[in-house]
Formats: sequence, C-alpha cells, structure tokens
Amino acid sequence: MTPFQKKALHILLTVPKGKVITYGGIAERMGNKKLSRAVGNVLHNNPDGESYPCYKVVDAQGRLSHSYAFGGKEEQKRRLEADGVIVNNYQVDLSEFGYLF
Repeated sequence: MTPFQKKALHILLTVPKGKVITYGGIAERMGNKKLSRAVGNVLHNNPDGESYPCYKVVDAQGRLSHSYAFGGKEEQKRRLEADGVIVNNYQVDLSEFGYLF
C-alpha cells in the first residue's frame, strides 16, 4: 500500500459507529480537499471491507455510493442502518450523522 492509501484508510478507521464521513472530509484531513476523487479510488479498491469500513463514506450531499465495492448501495444502506445511521432514499443527513462536520 502507498502512504496515501494507508493515510486514507487510517482516517477511515477513526470514524465512530453511527457516523459517516465524506470523500472530501477524508481528503481534507489528509491536507487537500481536492483529492476526494483519489480517496474514492482508494476506497473502491479497499483490500479488506471488514477491516476498513468504507461503507461509512458518502458523497458531499450524504448520498450512498452507486458502486459500493462490497455489494452495492443496498448493502451499504444495510451496514449503515446496522450502525444506527438513518438512511432515507439512499441519503444520510450529514448534520446529524456526519463525523467532524
């Protein structure tokens, strides 16, 4: 894994149960919010969905991923709801469930 990948995945691990973070939120914590697309690529190629909970990552509007790597948006929704996150129409209220917003 590259240092960039390791850092993105490390930040992902800081997101507590019941919260979500955006791709841009991870990129911003890495020092450059413009790297959100690169963060998305790291998460899409996540080597271990059980160890690195990429289901906790949503887009800037709180929408679930159409291409969630471990089973699609239905699976992402199921995992978020299991964590206590309310998902309406495949979207999360970032003001309630966003981490560090």
